This record gives sequence, C-alpha cells and structure tokens, in this order.
Amino acid sequence: MKKTFDIIPAIDIIDGKCVRLSQGDYNKKTIYNENPLEVAKQFEAIGIKRLHLVDLDGAKKGEVVNFKVLDKIANHTGLKIDFGGGIKTDESIQGIFNAGADMATIGSIAVKDPELFYSWIKKYGSMKILLGADVKEEKIAISGWLEETKLTVFDHLKRNIENGLTQAFCTDVSKDGMLQGPSMVLYLKILEQFPQLNFIASGGVSKMNDVFELEKIGCNGVIIGKALYEGNITTNELKDFIKDAL
Repeated sequence: MKKTFDIIPAIDIIDGKCVRLSQGDYNKKTIYNENPLEVAKQFEAIGIKRLHLVDLDGAKKGEVVNFKVLDKIANHTGLKIDFGGGIKTDESIQGIFNAGADMATIGSIAVKDPELFYSWIKKYGSMKILLGADVKEEKIAISGWLEETKLTVFDHLKRNIENGLTQAFCTDVSKDGMLQGPSMVLYLKILEQFPQLNFIASGGVSKMNDVFELEKIGCNGVIIGKALYEGNITTNELKDFIKDAL
C-alpha cells in the first residue's frame, strides 16, 4: 500500500488576517490576505484536504485568541484542520475542538508541562494531538520561537512517543519563511530514529522539488507557507501533485 503524503498549507493568523513571519520574527510580518476563509477555500478548491492553522496572537499571548477564524473555516469548508497557538489549558483545548479543529497542535506545553500533554493524548487519543517541535540547531524552541531550551528534538520526540504520541511536525526556525530549502539532514535523522512516527516536515520549502524530496525520504506530509503565498509553488503544480497521488 502506498504511504500517504499530505500537502498541508499553513495559514498564520495575526489580528484575524493571514500573514507570514520570517524566522518567527513578529516584526517581520507580511499580510497576504485580510480574509483567511477566502484563502482556505482557494486551497480546498484545488483538492487540498488538510490545513495547518496557527494563531500567532495566541502563541505570543499564551492563550488562544483567534477562535472565530477557526470556527469560520471549520464551518465553511470541509478541510481537516490542525490548530495551534496558545493552547495551554483543558479549557482551551476543549474550546478549539468545540470550534471545529480536528487536531490540536501543541508546542510549548509539551515542554513546560509534559504530564498535562500526556493526559491530553490519553483523553482525546493520539489522532487528535499533533506535536509541533520547533527547532534551533537541534534544540527545541518554544513560545512562538521566542524562548530556546536545552532539550534536543530527539529526546523530546522519544519521551513523547513513549507516552503515546503518534504524529508530529518539526520546523527548523532558521529555515522558516526563508525559502532556502527544508532541513533534509535533520529530517533524515528523525525518520531514522523514529520510523513509527507519522512525521510532517515544515519550514523552508521553496519549490516543488523540495516536496518530492521530502516524500522520497519518507515524510508523511509537508506544511507549506510562504512558497505558496509568494507563488514559488503554483496552484497548478499542487493540483498535479494531488492528482498523481490519487
């Protein structure tokens, strides 16, 4: 059976608008569209099935802010949405599921309060929880990349897999929004150590060839942001890829 590979566009939200940051810097943002629902519908129209929705206001504030955007996209598209940014309490994770998220993307809390994170995997099931591992030089970065830790991505993944985690994505912060290609070496190391993990690449994708390479090395999907918004990867290229995958 052919392994599935998902193209997962990212919609990053600040003030209810679709934006992108460069290297996680809130001072280096580009607004691409005032209406994230419009963007989501455009993705769905070409055959995209999944969406990575990031509440950057929430990530910075430490609590979910953009419930309304999630609710709107969930109610007006059939996209499978993973939502992250500021999910830190039982109330907030329940709130995003109530608003229509299919998966909760958890980053900081998995580092700061691992027991709470494990309890969510247990309560909601591993298919509903997606670990977001943001990395700087193989060490985990948290709080919207504003805080670096001494924890390696390998130890972090190992610990969480031992506690029931089955899916994760990894973003190399130095690559994100820079259109300089993904961190192939890092991803190969992760795939080698954790072959059982449903693993999604994120950050640095600059052209369609990067997508083919990530599929070839064994990733289960890729989150793409800036390359789509800047036109480096075209709608037609995505359409062809999705059609060939069927």
